[in-house]
Amino acid sequence: MEKLSSASSGSSRTYGRSYFAALAFLCWLTPCAGQTVVIRNIAGYTPTAAGAIQSFDRLTIIDGRVQSLAADAAVPQGATVIDGAGKAVLPGLIDAHGHMLGLGEQRLQVDLRGTPTLAAAIERVRQFAEANRANRWVMGRGWNQVLWPGKQFPTAADLDAIVRERPVLLSRVDGHAIWVNTAALKLASIGPGTPDPKGGQIIRDAKGNPTGVLVDAATNLIEQHVPPATDEELKRTLATAMKEIAGLGLTGVHDAGIDMRQYHAYEALGAADELPIRVYAMLLDGPAARSVIAAGPQPPKYGDRLQLRAVKAVVDGALGSRGAALLADYRDQPGNRGLMLYTPTEFETLSTLAAGKGWQLNVHAIGDAGNRLVLDTFAKTMTPAQRAALRPRIEHAQVVALSDIPRFAQLNVIASIQPTHATSDMNMAEDRVGAERIKGAYAWRQLLTSGARLAGGSDFPVELPNPFHGLYAAVTRQDRAGKPPGGWYGGEKLTREEALRLFTLDAAYAGHMEKTIGSLEAGKWADFIVLDRDYFKVPEQEIDDIGVVDTYVAGRRVAGR
Repeated sequence: MEKLSSASSGSSRTYGRSYFAALAFLCWLTPCAGQTVVIRNIAGYTPTAAGAIQSFDRLTIIDGRVQSLAADAAVPQGATVIDGAGKAVLPGLIDAHGHMLGLGEQRLQVDLRGTPTLAAAIERVRQFAEANRANRWVMGRGWNQVLWPGKQFPTAADLDAIVRERPVLLSRVDGHAIWVNTAALKLASIGPGTPDPKGGQIIRDAKGNPTGVLVDAATNLIEQHVPPATDEELKRTLATAMKEIAGLGLTGVHDAGIDMRQYHAYEALGAADELPIRVYAMLLDGPAARSVIAAGPQPPKYGDRLQLRAVKAVVDGALGSRGAALLADYRDQPGNRGLMLYTPTEFETLSTLAAGKGWQLNVHAIGDAGNRLVLDTFAKTMTPAQRAALRPRIEHAQVVALSDIPRFAQLNVIASIQPTHATSDMNMAEDRVGAERIKGAYAWRQLLTSGARLAGGSDFPVELPNPFHGLYAAVTRQDRAGKPPGGWYGGEKLTREEALRLFTLDAAYAGHMEKTIGSLEAGKWADFIVLDRDYFKVPEQEIDDIGVVDTYVAGRRVAGR
């Protein structure tokens, strides 16, 4: 094992442990309070407020914050100096749009992601149901009929063949549709005469009978019957998700749509010093949330590890399930323009309330009609000063009319994008909207060129939470097999520098935290990751294979190999 030198006040000590073991010894059991650590001999990179990428080979940390990156700065009295062995270091990555509860639940439920056929999905459900006979419900997520031969929605009958007595509820990969068995339909009293709820659809056969798939607002007809998790189960589920994403190099996440039970679970974890990462929470709009919105945002807590100052709204559905609201018919389903989940008046009421109480409003909009409704409403209900101060966001901004792209910059609206959505959706997106509308879809380069601010995320568990998959997709516009050559609509690619900013300083800005995190600059929290290869030097095709050796939040090691 390499011997490392630790110097303090001119003296030195020799440790028979690696760099990573040394830092773990220093900061794993304590929050590094009162400690000064100098890490030298590293290949460090950080975005800066000036827009550049700064390289550095030494990082000085005092009390969990960055003190200096200067190689010639004097070593502080009493500092522990550690040799970084030339490893690459980046600021901690931030996912600007993820779903922590959904990820934790997915790890504790049947995972249908990537199943290539209906039969494969059914077999996975069968195995899970047999292995978990004590579960009152069989729950899962991740199916995607677009990947299956025929691309047809599944049915309740498919599930009845393997699970008859217990209700089964399986969310589609995008979270905007569910697949259930007959037991679940009976429990919710859903039959031929059940009307479609506002903003939702019960898929039916030629005779009008429910088939077992429900879209958007209709999913609540079933979901309201699922027994709620206990407080301890909720904390355990969130902790499971946080542990996983910390190991992937995420030091922060914008949790895109929580209720107050989840917020209180985060509070309980924070009070017990069990928040390993930073959570910027978005309160999901709904009747119960309105009184919370009226009371105003919550201040940062637990050393900036928990903040509730954003409201999340969902104005339309998803493209894969044809629920995204479009200005014209779906090309592959004439007569269908998707689902709008708010009327213009309803959404104006929410926007006015949120802005008046000082909340950032972050709105899911995927279709061009959904995006236009949000832009129109922001223009109508907020003054330029409010938009500048509150930084409203459109989450996804997937299919945008070309004439609306410049309005993001004009209205000071952040486009919160998920690069892996483009490479996951490229197998069906143009089928849905056609060759003309696709020109304004997943249009990251056009948005940047127009002057818009972007932020990067994954939308996990819709996509995998590994941020290097997002960085790879942003840079290459290819799937992980390297297809298509040159990238899907390759003119929308981003540079490595631009992609890194999406998941660091830009994501921090989108969460009103650019003064404390998002880059390794003096005075900011020392949130950083150590990599097994250099993000700026590996071939593009290896970006998605980069591994995280260690993850640090406020100078404290929270995950590592």
